[in-house]
Amino acid sequence: MSFKTIGVIVKPHTELVRDKLEHLLGFLKNKDCEILLDNSVDGLLDVDSHFVTRDELGNRCDIVIALGGDGTMLNAARSLADKDVPLIGINIGRLGFLADISPNQIDTVLDDILSGKHIKEKRFLLEANVVRNEEVIFSADALNDVVIHVRDVARMIEFETRINGQFVNHQRADGLIVSTPTGSTAYALSSGGPILQSDLDAITLVPICPHTLSSRPLVVDSSAEVNILISETKQAIAQLTCDGQTSFNVDIGDHIIIKRKQHRITLLHPQGHNNFDILRAKLRWSE
Repeated sequence: MSFKTIGVIVKPHTELVRDKLEHLLGFLKNKDCEILLDNSVDGLLDVDSHFVTRDELGNRCDIVIALGGDGTMLNAARSLADKDVPLIGINIGRLGFLADISPNQIDTVLDDILSGKHIKEKRFLLEANVVRNEEVIFSADALNDVVIHVRDVARMIEFETRINGQFVNHQRADGLIVSTPTGSTAYALSSGGPILQSDLDAITLVPICPHTLSSRPLVVDSSAEVNILISETKQAIAQLTCDGQTSFNVDIGDHIIIKRKQHRITLLHPQGHNNFDILRAKLRWSE
């Protein structure tokens, strides 16, 4: 077998997760490998097991399996991107753009992947820093998107956007989505953004309900640095959210600096994997 130490991460506890986890662990125990369970598994199994931190999982494992939906994959990818450990997703969620193996394929498709019959795919992440008075006060990564949006009430925010130091525009809107190709099928898609090929080195900037009909999504090279200044306004206050899972309140005068993260995450897919097949199935094209 190609992988000797395998880590397991799960989504928040449900009975469905418990059943699939027991199946997965039964399958892995028949392999000649060491199994490390993430702290997310703690309390889900009625057995005494040793659980490890996410850092230890990344440092010791040859591969990590995420059992859940795309949210579980996003969480796992952000925490493992610096560790250079490949990630596999078993989908028990709804959409499954990232977690592309169904639970009933564990004994067949997962067996092939663990035996070395797989496709490797690199995905880049974004890193966002909030700068206040020339000091970084918050940092976070995102595999899907970094979103600046209205925090509390249904009123617009105002912000100024610069790319590589060059002024782009000043907008009044509900917010702005800065998305990777991975995230182009998530919030950016529902806000009217384009679908990007998953291996494209590009970033999209998609305004959320802009107060002008001329404001349209913008696609830039992934090497670009995006700088968003929260403008002084009597409108609503803003919040920064990464992958819909990590949030931070931003104030007038704050700069949100977004750029491509140096380390990429490696996803392992079954042989014959095709992202366009997933798009057709999940977005119900041609129905």
